[in-house]
Amino acid sequence: MFKSLLRDRLFLLLLLLVIAIRLFSLNELRVEKYYATGFYPFFSRILRVLTGWIPFSLGDLLYIAAFLFLVIKAWKLIKLLARRRVKEYLSWILFRKYIRLVLWIYIVFNISWGLNYNRVGIAGQLGLQVQNYSKQEILQLTGLLLNKLNLYAAQIDTVDRAEVERPANLFKAGVADFAQAERLYPFLQYSQPSLKVSIYSYLGHYFGFTGYINPFTAEAQLNINEPMFIKPFVLNHEIAHQVGYGKENEASFVSFLACKESANLHTKYSVYYEMFLSAFRESLVADSSLAKIFREKLHLRVTRDRAFELNWRRQRKNNVQPLVTDFYDNYLRLNNQPKGMATYNEVIAWLIAYMKKYGAAAI
Repeated sequence: MFKSLLRDRLFLLLLLLVIAIRLFSLNELRVEKYYATGFYPFFSRILRVLTGWIPFSLGDLLYIAAFLFLVIKAWKLIKLLARRRVKEYLSWILFRKYIRLVLWIYIVFNISWGLNYNRVGIAGQLGLQVQNYSKQEILQLTGLLLNKLNLYAAQIDTVDRAEVERPANLFKAGVADFAQAERLYPFLQYSQPSLKVSIYSYLGHYFGFTGYINPFTAEAQLNINEPMFIKPFVLNHEIAHQVGYGKENEASFVSFLACKESANLHTKYSVYYEMFLSAFRESLVADSSLAKIFREKLHLRVTRDRAFELNWRRQRKNNVQPLVTDFYDNYLRLNNQPKGMATYNEVIAWLIAYMKKYGAAAI
Protein backbone atom coordinates (compact mmCIF):
# COMPACT_ATOMS: atom_id res chain seq x y z
CA MET A 1 0.00 0.00 0.00
CA PHE A 2 2.70 2.47 1.04
CA LYS A 3 4.94 1.51 -1.87
CA SER A 4 2.02 2.09 -4.23
CA LEU A 5 1.67 5.64 -2.93
CA LEU A 6 5.36 6.30 -3.41
CA ARG A 7 5.03 5.28 -7.05
CA ASP A 8 2.13 7.69 -7.56
CA ARG A 9 3.84 10.78 -8.99
CA LEU A 10 0.74 12.96 -8.79
CA PHE A 11 0.22 12.06 -5.14
CA LEU A 12 3.85 12.84 -4.33
CA LEU A 13 3.67 16.17 -6.14
CA LEU A 14 0.49 17.15 -4.28
CA LEU A 15 1.98 16.05 -0.96
CA LEU A 16 5.11 18.14 -1.57
CA LEU A 17 2.95 21.17 -2.39
CA VAL A 18 0.98 20.71 0.84
CA ILE A 19 4.19 20.49 2.85
CA ALA A 20 5.58 23.57 1.09
CA ILE A 21 2.41 25.56 1.80
CA ARG A 22 2.46 24.50 5.42
CA LEU A 23 6.11 25.49 5.88
CA PHE A 24 5.49 28.79 4.10
CA SER A 25 2.55 29.57 6.41
CA LEU A 26 4.67 29.24 9.56
CA ASN A 27 6.31 32.64 8.99
CA GLU A 28 3.82 35.51 9.31
CA LEU A 29 6.17 38.12 7.86
CA ARG A 30 6.78 35.95 4.80
CA VAL A 31 3.05 35.37 4.31
CA GLU A 32 2.36 39.09 4.69
CA LYS A 33 4.98 40.16 2.17
CA TYR A 34 4.69 37.55 -0.54
CA TYR A 35 1.08 36.39 -0.24
CA ALA A 36 -1.24 38.79 1.63
CA THR A 37 0.12 41.97 0.04
CA GLY A 38 1.76 40.35 -2.96
CA PHE A 39 0.09 37.45 -4.74
CA TYR A 40 -3.36 37.48 -3.12
CA PRO A 41 -4.61 41.01 -4.07
CA PHE A 42 -3.80 40.34 -7.73
CA PHE A 43 -5.22 36.81 -7.78
CA SER A 44 -8.41 37.70 -5.87
CA ARG A 45 -9.16 40.56 -8.26
CA ILE A 46 -8.96 38.12 -11.17
CA LEU A 47 -11.41 35.79 -9.42
CA ARG A 48 -13.79 38.67 -8.70
CA VAL A 49 -13.62 39.82 -12.31
CA LEU A 50 -14.64 36.31 -13.35
CA THR A 51 -17.48 35.96 -10.83
CA GLY A 52 -18.62 39.51 -10.01
CA TRP A 53 -20.75 40.07 -13.12
CA ILE A 54 -22.81 36.90 -12.57
CA PRO A 55 -26.04 37.77 -10.70
CA PHE A 56 -26.06 34.57 -8.63
CA SER A 57 -23.43 32.88 -6.48
CA LEU A 58 -21.28 30.32 -8.30
CA GLY A 59 -19.81 29.37 -4.94
CA ASP A 60 -23.23 28.43 -3.60
CA LEU A 61 -23.77 26.19 -6.64
CA LEU A 62 -20.36 24.66 -6.00
CA TYR A 63 -21.41 23.80 -2.45
CA ILE A 64 -24.64 22.24 -3.74
CA ALA A 65 -22.64 20.13 -6.20
CA ALA A 66 -20.28 19.01 -3.42
CA PHE A 67 -23.23 18.12 -1.19
CA LEU A 68 -24.90 16.09 -3.94
CA PHE A 69 -21.60 14.31 -4.62
CA LEU A 70 -21.33 13.29 -0.96
CA VAL A 71 -24.97 12.18 -0.85
CA ILE A 72 -24.59 10.02 -3.98
CA LYS A 73 -21.39 8.42 -2.69
CA ALA A 74 -22.93 7.79 0.73
CA TRP A 75 -26.04 6.26 -0.85
CA LYS A 76 -23.89 4.00 -3.01
CA LEU A 77 -21.95 2.86 0.05
CA ILE A 78 -25.17 2.16 1.98
CA LYS A 79 -26.52 0.00 -0.85
CA LEU A 80 -23.29 -1.98 -1.03
CA LEU A 81 -23.32 -2.45 2.72
CA ALA A 82 -26.87 -3.78 2.50
CA ARG A 83 -25.72 -6.29 -0.13
CA ARG A 84 -22.54 -7.08 1.80
CA ARG A 85 -20.44 -6.05 -1.19
CA VAL A 86 -18.63 -3.15 0.42
CA LYS A 87 -15.22 -4.58 -0.52
CA GLU A 88 -16.04 -3.83 -4.15
CA TYR A 89 -16.34 -0.15 -3.26
CA LEU A 90 -13.61 0.36 -0.67
CA SER A 91 -10.70 -0.42 -2.95
CA TRP A 92 -7.17 0.89 -2.55
CA ILE A 93 -7.47 2.75 -5.87
CA LEU A 94 -10.56 4.58 -4.64
CA PHE A 95 -8.90 5.41 -1.33
CA ARG A 96 -5.91 6.89 -3.16
CA LYS A 97 -8.25 8.90 -5.35
CA TYR A 98 -9.92 10.55 -2.36
CA ILE A 99 -6.58 11.29 -0.70
CA ARG A 100 -5.59 13.19 -3.83
CA LEU A 101 -8.92 15.05 -3.76
CA VAL A 102 -8.34 16.18 -0.16
CA LEU A 103 -4.83 17.35 -1.04
CA TRP A 104 -6.17 19.28 -4.03
CA ILE A 105 -8.79 21.02 -1.87
CA TYR A 106 -6.16 21.99 0.72
CA ILE A 107 -3.86 23.42 -1.95
CA VAL A 108 -6.54 25.38 -3.83
CA PHE A 109 -8.08 26.68 -0.58
CA ASN A 110 -4.79 28.06 0.69
CA ILE A 111 -3.63 29.52 -2.61
CA SER A 112 -6.95 31.20 -3.36
CA TRP A 113 -7.55 32.64 0.13
CA GLY A 114 -6.70 30.46 3.14
CA LEU A 115 -3.14 31.67 3.72
CA ASN A 116 -4.64 34.96 4.91
CA TYR A 117 -5.22 33.21 8.24
CA ASN A 118 -1.44 33.24 8.74
CA ARG A 119 -0.55 36.84 7.87
CA VAL A 120 0.65 39.60 10.19
CA GLY A 121 -2.54 41.48 9.43
CA ILE A 122 -3.88 44.88 10.28
CA ALA A 123 -2.20 45.08 13.69
CA GLY A 124 1.12 45.35 11.89
CA GLN A 125 -0.28 47.69 9.24
CA LEU A 126 -1.61 50.14 11.85
CA GLY A 127 1.09 49.50 14.44
CA LEU A 128 -1.43 48.43 17.08
CA GLN A 129 -0.44 46.74 20.32
CA VAL A 130 -3.31 44.28 20.81
CA GLN A 131 -3.10 43.19 24.45
CA ASN A 132 -5.23 42.19 27.38
CA TYR A 133 -7.31 45.16 28.47
CA SER A 134 -8.27 46.49 31.88
CA LYS A 135 -11.69 46.96 33.47
CA GLN A 136 -11.39 50.73 33.06
CA GLU A 137 -10.59 50.41 29.37
CA ILE A 138 -13.57 48.21 28.52
CA LEU A 139 -15.90 50.49 30.46
CA GLN A 140 -14.48 53.56 28.74
CA LEU A 141 -14.91 51.94 25.33
CA THR A 142 -18.47 50.88 26.10
CA GLY A 143 -19.37 54.42 27.08
CA LEU A 144 -17.88 55.84 23.87
CA LEU A 145 -19.71 53.31 21.72
CA LEU A 146 -22.96 54.03 23.59
CA ASN A 147 -22.70 57.73 22.81
CA LYS A 148 -22.01 57.09 19.13
CA LEU A 149 -24.83 54.57 18.88
CA ASN A 150 -27.35 56.92 20.47
CA LEU A 151 -26.18 59.76 18.21
CA TYR A 152 -26.98 57.83 15.04
CA ALA A 153 -30.08 56.16 16.48
CA ALA A 154 -31.65 59.58 16.94
CA GLN A 155 -31.16 60.33 13.22
CA ILE A 156 -32.48 57.08 11.75
CA ASP A 157 -35.61 57.33 9.62
CA THR A 158 -37.60 54.10 9.74
CA VAL A 159 -39.13 54.72 6.31
CA ASP A 160 -35.65 54.89 4.72
CA ARG A 161 -34.74 51.43 5.96
CA ALA A 162 -36.90 49.64 3.38
CA GLU A 163 -35.03 51.34 0.56
CA VAL A 164 -31.59 51.03 2.12
CA GLU A 165 -31.85 47.28 2.69
CA ARG A 166 -32.43 46.44 -0.97
CA PRO A 167 -29.46 44.22 -1.99
CA ALA A 168 -28.34 46.51 -4.82
CA ASN A 169 -28.27 49.49 -2.46
CA LEU A 170 -26.51 47.55 0.28
CA PHE A 171 -23.82 46.36 -2.12
CA LYS A 172 -23.35 49.83 -3.59
CA ALA A 173 -23.00 51.30 -0.10
CA GLY A 174 -20.45 48.64 0.91
CA VAL A 175 -18.25 49.39 -2.10
CA ALA A 176 -18.52 53.13 -1.35
CA ASP A 177 -17.57 52.53 2.30
CA PHE A 178 -14.31 50.85 1.35
CA ALA A 179 -13.56 53.49 -1.27
CA GLN A 180 -13.88 56.09 1.48
CA ALA A 181 -11.85 54.06 3.97
CA GLU A 182 -9.09 53.54 1.39
CA ARG A 183 -8.32 57.27 1.55
CA LEU A 184 -7.18 56.81 5.15
CA TYR A 185 -6.01 53.22 4.87
CA PRO A 186 -4.64 52.48 1.37
CA PHE A 187 -4.29 48.78 2.19
CA LEU A 188 -8.11 48.52 2.29
CA GLN A 189 -8.37 48.95 -1.47
CA TYR A 190 -11.35 47.03 -2.82
CA SER A 191 -11.92 46.83 -6.56
CA GLN A 192 -13.90 44.54 -8.85
CA PRO A 193 -16.65 43.76 -6.30
CA SER A 194 -18.24 40.33 -6.24
CA LEU A 195 -21.16 40.59 -3.80
CA LYS A 196 -24.10 38.20 -3.91
CA VAL A 197 -27.28 37.34 -2.06
CA SER A 198 -26.83 33.89 -0.55
CA ILE A 199 -28.92 31.19 -2.20
CA TYR A 200 -29.16 29.71 1.28
CA SER A 201 -30.60 32.82 2.93
CA TYR A 202 -33.79 30.97 3.83
CA LEU A 203 -31.69 28.30 5.57
CA GLY A 204 -29.64 30.92 7.40
CA HIS A 205 -31.68 30.68 10.59
CA TYR A 206 -31.04 26.92 10.67
CA PHE A 207 -27.31 27.21 10.08
CA GLY A 208 -26.82 30.43 12.03
CA PHE A 209 -24.88 32.38 9.40
CA THR A 210 -25.28 36.05 8.51
CA GLY A 211 -22.80 36.11 5.65
CA TYR A 212 -19.74 34.25 4.34
CA ILE A 213 -17.03 34.32 1.72
CA ASN A 214 -16.42 31.50 -0.73
CA PRO A 215 -12.63 31.03 -0.79
CA PHE A 216 -12.70 29.21 -4.14
CA THR A 217 -14.64 31.85 -6.12
CA ALA A 218 -13.85 35.01 -4.09
CA GLU A 219 -17.57 35.81 -3.81
CA ALA A 220 -19.02 37.38 -0.67
CA GLN A 221 -22.51 36.17 0.19
CA LEU A 222 -25.01 37.98 2.41
CA ASN A 223 -27.92 36.37 4.23
CA ILE A 224 -30.58 38.77 3.03
CA ASN A 225 -33.09 37.66 5.67
CA GLU A 226 -31.13 39.15 8.57
CA PRO A 227 -32.60 42.25 10.27
CA MET A 228 -31.85 45.37 8.22
CA PHE A 229 -29.74 47.06 10.88
CA ILE A 230 -27.40 44.03 11.00
CA LYS A 231 -26.71 43.73 7.27
CA PRO A 232 -24.43 46.74 6.55
CA PHE A 233 -21.91 45.65 9.19
CA VAL A 234 -22.08 42.01 8.05
CA LEU A 235 -21.57 42.95 4.40
CA ASN A 236 -18.48 45.01 5.21
CA HIS A 237 -17.21 42.17 7.38
CA GLU A 238 -17.38 39.87 4.34
CA ILE A 239 -15.74 42.47 2.10
CA ALA A 240 -12.93 42.62 4.69
CA HIS A 241 -12.48 38.88 4.16
CA GLN A 242 -12.32 39.50 0.41
CA VAL A 243 -9.69 42.20 0.91
CA GLY A 244 -7.57 39.58 2.65
CA TYR A 245 -8.31 39.51 6.38
CA GLY A 246 -9.02 35.89 7.25
CA LYS A 247 -9.44 35.97 11.03
CA GLU A 248 -12.89 36.92 12.28
CA ASN A 249 -11.67 39.48 14.81
CA GLU A 250 -9.64 41.26 12.13
CA ALA A 251 -12.51 41.20 9.64
CA SER A 252 -14.84 42.73 12.24
CA PHE A 253 -12.29 45.43 13.05
CA VAL A 254 -11.78 46.22 9.36
CA SER A 255 -15.56 46.41 9.00
CA PHE A 256 -15.55 48.93 11.85
CA LEU A 257 -12.92 51.04 10.08
CA ALA A 258 -14.92 51.01 6.85
CA CYS A 259 -18.33 51.56 8.44
CA LYS A 260 -17.31 54.48 10.64
CA GLU A 261 -16.02 56.33 7.57
CA SER A 262 -19.25 55.68 5.68
CA ALA A 263 -21.45 58.48 4.40
CA ASN A 264 -24.44 56.22 5.02
CA LEU A 265 -26.21 56.84 8.33
CA HIS A 266 -27.64 53.32 8.45
CA THR A 267 -24.17 51.82 8.03
CA LYS A 268 -22.83 53.90 10.93
CA TYR A 269 -25.75 52.81 13.09
CA SER A 270 -25.17 49.18 12.14
CA VAL A 271 -21.50 49.10 13.14
CA TYR A 272 -22.00 50.92 16.43
CA TYR A 273 -24.95 48.65 17.24
CA GLU A 274 -22.72 45.59 16.77
CA MET A 275 -19.67 47.04 18.50
CA PHE A 276 -21.68 48.30 21.46
CA LEU A 277 -23.26 44.88 22.02
CA SER A 278 -19.83 43.22 21.94
CA ALA A 279 -18.44 45.76 24.42
CA PHE A 280 -21.56 45.62 26.58
CA ARG A 281 -21.16 41.86 27.06
CA GLU A 282 -17.64 42.49 28.31
CA SER A 283 -18.71 45.35 30.56
CA LEU A 284 -21.31 43.12 32.20
CA VAL A 285 -18.44 40.94 33.40
CA ALA A 286 -16.27 43.91 34.36
CA ASP A 287 -18.91 45.90 36.27
CA SER A 288 -22.51 44.69 36.08
CA SER A 289 -23.88 47.75 37.91
CA LEU A 290 -22.34 50.23 35.48
CA ALA A 291 -23.32 48.01 32.54
CA LYS A 292 -26.95 48.27 33.63
CA ILE A 293 -26.62 52.06 33.59
CA PHE A 294 -25.30 51.84 30.03
CA ARG A 295 -28.33 49.79 29.08
CA GLU A 296 -30.73 52.27 30.67
CA LYS A 297 -29.16 55.10 28.64
CA LEU A 298 -29.77 53.42 25.30
CA HIS A 299 -31.90 55.32 22.79
CA LEU A 300 -35.43 53.94 22.44
CA ARG A 301 -34.73 52.89 18.84
CA VAL A 302 -31.81 50.75 20.00
CA THR A 303 -33.85 48.99 22.68
CA ARG A 304 -36.62 48.33 20.17
CA ASP A 305 -34.17 47.00 17.58
CA ARG A 306 -32.50 44.78 20.15
CA ALA A 307 -35.85 43.41 21.32
CA PHE A 308 -36.81 42.76 17.70
CA GLU A 309 -33.52 40.96 16.99
CA LEU A 310 -33.77 38.77 20.10
CA ASN A 311 -37.34 37.81 19.30
CA TRP A 312 -36.42 37.20 15.65
CA ARG A 313 -33.61 34.82 16.63
CA ARG A 314 -35.71 33.15 19.32
CA GLN A 315 -38.40 32.28 16.78
CA ARG A 316 -35.78 30.68 14.51
CA LYS A 317 -34.05 28.69 17.20
CA ASN A 318 -33.63 25.03 16.19
CA ASN A 319 -31.61 21.89 16.86
CA VAL A 320 -29.47 22.14 13.72
CA GLN A 321 -27.81 25.47 14.45
CA PRO A 322 -25.76 24.28 17.49
CA LEU A 323 -24.30 21.47 15.38
CA VAL A 324 -23.30 23.88 12.61
CA THR A 325 -21.88 26.29 15.19
CA ASP A 326 -19.75 23.51 16.71
CA PHE A 327 -18.50 22.55 13.24
CA TYR A 328 -17.54 26.15 12.44
CA ASP A 329 -15.96 26.56 15.87
CA ASN A 330 -13.63 23.66 15.09
CA TYR A 331 -12.94 25.05 11.62
CA LEU A 332 -11.78 28.35 13.14
CA ARG A 333 -9.58 26.55 15.65
CA LEU A 334 -7.91 24.63 12.81
CA ASN A 335 -7.26 27.90 10.99
CA ASN A 336 -5.08 29.78 13.46
CA GLN A 337 -7.95 31.00 15.67
CA PRO A 338 -7.57 28.95 18.87
CA LYS A 339 -10.59 30.52 20.59
CA GLY A 340 -12.98 29.38 17.88
CA MET A 341 -16.28 31.26 17.76
CA ALA A 342 -15.15 33.45 20.66
CA THR A 343 -12.74 35.03 18.16
CA TYR A 344 -15.59 37.23 16.92
CA ASN A 345 -15.80 39.08 20.23
CA GLU A 346 -12.02 39.60 20.29
CA VAL A 347 -12.69 42.65 18.12
CA ILE A 348 -12.96 44.51 21.43
CA ALA A 349 -9.22 44.08 22.03
CA TRP A 350 -8.58 45.63 18.61
CA LEU A 351 -10.89 48.56 19.33
CA ILE A 352 -9.17 49.26 22.65
CA ALA A 353 -5.73 49.07 21.03
CA TYR A 354 -6.99 51.48 18.35
CA MET A 355 -8.44 53.80 21.02
CA LYS A 356 -5.18 53.78 22.99
CA LYS A 357 -3.14 54.72 19.92
CA TYR A 358 -5.44 57.23 18.21
CA GLY A 359 -7.45 58.54 21.15
CA ALA A 360 -11.09 58.34 22.23
CA ALA A 361 -12.17 60.64 19.40
CA ALA A 362 -11.13 58.00 16.85
CA ILE A 363 -13.87 55.70 18.13
